[in-house]
Amino acid sequence: MDAKTLAKLSPDYGQAACRTALNRLHGAGHLRRFREHRPAEGGGMRWVTTTYFSRAARDDAWWGRMTRGEEPRPDAEPAPAPTPAGRPARSRAYAALATLTAADDRLPLSAADCAALEPLAAEWFARGAGEARLLAALTAGLPPQVHSPAALMRTRLVEKLPPEPERAAQAGPSPLRVMECAVCAVPGRPEALPGGLCRDCRGEPRPPQPHAWTAAEIRARVDELRAAARTNERLHT
Repeated sequence: MDAKTLAKLSPDYGQAACRTALNRLHGAGHLRRFREHRPAEGGGMRWVTTTYFSRAARDDAWWGRMTRGEEPRPDAEPAPAPTPAGRPARSRAYAALATLTAADDRLPLSAADCAALEPLAAEWFARGAGEARLLAALTAGLPPQVHSPAALMRTRLVEKLPPEPERAAQAGPSPLRVMECAVCAVPGRPEALPGGLCRDCRGEPRPPQPHAWTAAEIRARVDELRAAARTNERLHT
């Protein structure tokens, strides 16, 4: 995924606009690029650049685990981030429950009902279900009158919960993976690329380099060591 390719697919936006959008997604923690060692066609291995996108914003620690192959479930939700007004943002699970009234007026859930049922709905998403599947399971075959919407939704969320997905044991180990800087694509360890950017692209000064000896200085130092060795031999003979 790069700005040039996206610009070809979206003629209304140029490469500069696409590059800006990618950089903002990257800076917000939604996107990282990795260099991976994968099998090549015809045998052998080759390095390929892979872009990973997370629907939820992730911190450097989460992406660091991705680098080590410790890939968490993609739908696992982080803690709600505070809004500019200081009020916690609603989760994906809460938002799905809040839409039930609009989907069927027999399900007038209150804010307290949605908050109480939120953990149960979140487990559906953690097991790979989407909003459409959750909505269908909660609204299909409702009786003409629902006397206790919250209780009925709790029962359906528990009894119709999808099974946990099978772990892909046959897929083999995770590929060797190195994070890349989002701007210059230089590879590096996650701790060397906070925010997905290298030191130069973050605008930080480089640490002072140790003094590099010239050839003349090396020869002079070798002569000093040889003279000291000869002196030491004379003293012990």
